[in-house]
Amino acid sequence: MKKLAPLGLIVALLVGTIAVISPTSADAQGAGLVSSLLNNMERNRRSLTSLRANLSMEKYNAQIKDTDRYSGKVVYKPAAGRSAYVRVDWQKPLGEILAVADGQYTLYKSRLGTAYIGNAKSGGRGGTKFGSALDFLNMSRQQLVARFEPLQDIYEETLWGGVHTTHIKLVPKGGASYKYAEVWVDGNGMPIQTKVVEKNDDATTVRLTDLERNAGVSLDEFRLQLGSDVKKIKS
Repeated sequence: MKKLAPLGLIVALLVGTIAVISPTSADAQGAGLVSSLLNNMERNRRSLTSLRANLSMEKYNAQIKDTDRYSGKVVYKPAAGRSAYVRVDWQKPLGEILAVADGQYTLYKSRLGTAYIGNAKSGGRGGTKFGSALDFLNMSRQQLVARFEPLQDIYEETLWGGVHTTHIKLVPKGGASYKYAEVWVDGNGMPIQTKVVEKNDDATTVRLTDLERNAGVSLDEFRLQLGSDVKKIKS
């Protein structure tokens, strides 16, 4: 399985509009819009206790100019002070399960009868080095501001399905494995689409649809019960 890139990122910024107004007024207006969007995203973060959604992902290889497409379902639950709980049931092109719980990932490939297990922060075969999409759902406003440069390319965009969003370009201040990310945030402050561009110009775009916020989610969903016949490989 190819390494899975981050499923999503969140941050917010809105630049001042250009009109027949003074630079000082434009800066003040822009700052107010930025603050409003950040506050909206912070409210979403604080109120989000769990998430279920359909997931689609496109991985673009810049070297061969080819795109691979994946689809499945994701379950997410934030966890204070540690890695969030994540489970992705990939349905296409192959049926596989990727689960992250208690700082450990498990990638179960049923057709091979094999499960790869490792540290979620190290990434590895599971591609769970979520430097990272859904992990950012649990990042505070203060952390977002501290870790990223002032942002660019802010505009309104309607995604397929008629979902109205604010588009944001995010550049990390340093130490990240990717060059920049684009994020589409809906009116509730929820990032529903992300595009992460790596340093070699490969790109991964993830879209969440049919979201169910704060539905009942048990932690048992993230801890795969593997039979004794499943080969377990530490990676």
